[in-house]
Amino acid sequence: MMRLWSLAGYRRSRANLAAAHAPALPGMLHARRWPPWACAAIVLIATGAATQTIPTGPVSRPIPIADQEPITPIPEPPATDPLKLALGERLFSDTRLSNDGKLACSSCHDIGTNGASRDSAMVRHDGSNAPFDTLTIFNSALSFRLNWEGNYRTLEAQAESSLENPANMATNAEDVVGRLNADPGIVRQFRAAYGRAPDRSSLLDALATFEKSLITPGSRFDRWLAGDTSALSAEEVGGYEIFKSLGCISCHQGVNVGGNLFQRQGIFRPLVHAKPDVVRVPSLRNVAATAPYFHDGSAATLQEAVRKMAAAQLDRSLTDDQLTALVAFLQTLTGNYRGVPVKGEPP
Repeated sequence: MMRLWSLAGYRRSRANLAAAHAPALPGMLHARRWPPWACAAIVLIATGAATQTIPTGPVSRPIPIADQEPITPIPEPPATDPLKLALGERLFSDTRLSNDGKLACSSCHDIGTNGASRDSAMVRHDGSNAPFDTLTIFNSALSFRLNWEGNYRTLEAQAESSLENPANMATNAEDVVGRLNADPGIVRQFRAAYGRAPDRSSLLDALATFEKSLITPGSRFDRWLAGDTSALSAEEVGGYEIFKSLGCISCHQGVNVGGNLFQRQGIFRPLVHAKPDVVRVPSLRNVAATAPYFHDGSAATLQEAVRKMAAAQLDRSLTDDQLTALVAFLQTLTGNYRGVPVKGEPP
């Protein structure tokens, strides 16, 4: 504890100090009288020092502030018309959106698991091999472009393209509208939500409205960004620091931890063997639940994907400890859909 000296005590200490140094400083300290202003200044300095808080233990890390980090938390789902939302959710699982009545949006984008079924990852509806791994539908509305090549700027445009793709839905919006208009029940639902019977515009808008709701807030990392320092372990925070220091953050940042720029694959050494060379950087939200990885699905595990990315994109060979910490951090990016953590497909 710091002692608050009185003026008399201070004078006694000076006298004691003078006595201790008498041989070297004959008569200097004990013979000198201090002016009143100097004594008052000493008392003020001692009093001020005594009121300061003195740390008694290790200093903890400052509370994180989201706007000081390159990654920002996912917001809550946007407010929307509940009638349009319910209609969009129904349409998302409606097989009448495919030509043969066997396929729905949810066939490849299972919102009960990771938003991208492992089983349908590389096989198209017509049985042919797909050129791209299926991206999760979760948080897609937060990306600046859609699909691996970034061909679409809006969810409506992407939905219509999926309807028309001969390897998937193999139909078009007009034919789907015709089938829906033959159902009095869904016509009533469209009229309640849009004030009219199904048409191309309302069909695509309803689907997009539902897809915009498919965001996954509440990850442990987002809680940490909000100031909950107990949300992450020391290893996970260390993994985030490695993530930033190695340069991963240059492509994976923002609210979606990616999804906001294009990048060439294989800068320092090959990453994948299939074209294209340039892809839209995928989001890392829920990445621990969305194996396999890369646009060709060539990395089966997150550990494999991280090690390959470090070598091909950053020219870095990771130590085992670095790899473990990075994966630990990435696992904290798993959010919640309707209050339940996003989970991977069962093996």
